Amino acid sequence: MQGETRSRRLEAVRAHPVAELLECPSAIGLLLNGAAKYMNLAAGEIVFRQGEVCRGLYLAIAGQFVRKTERLEAHLALSPARAGDLVELAAVLGDCPHTYTLAAQTAGSVLLLPIETLNQAFQSYPPLRMQLLEELAREVSRAYCTCCLSRVGYQRRGRSAA
Repeated sequence: MQGETRSRRLEAVRAHPVAELLECPSAIGLLLNGAAKYMNLAAGEIVFRQGEVCRGLYLAIAGQFVRKTERLEAHLALSPARAGDLVELAAVLGDCPHTYTLAAQTAGSVLLLPIETLNQAFQSYPPLRMQLLEELAREVSRAYCTCCLSRVGYQRRGRSAA
């Protein structure tokens, strides 16, 4: 029963396909498509650094990427980014600097949707911003669920050792 509930919760916050998230009228799609910048990256190359001004929304196309952050003088590795992942929704939607550093762990490529073009698209078609805000909420919920699940596993292991 508990496993079923957990499974339903995770299904509710699963990532939505990029095509669904960026679903918009064709004129907006053409605007975004025309402004998109394709970037090839070598292993170890930095896509963006924590604290830099956010240049736009990144879509991982190929390869594996590592997210790292520094908080309270501690270096933390966050969840990896893989092909199909939208990267830095929080910075784009919050109009703030990057909250972590993204580096290519393997050779790969990303697509950058420039912030200026995204802002034009949001003004012309406000539901697009809402779709991305909903995905950001699901992303936060997934992280919370993962954290809770790992804490439960840790507590169970800790109890069995006692």
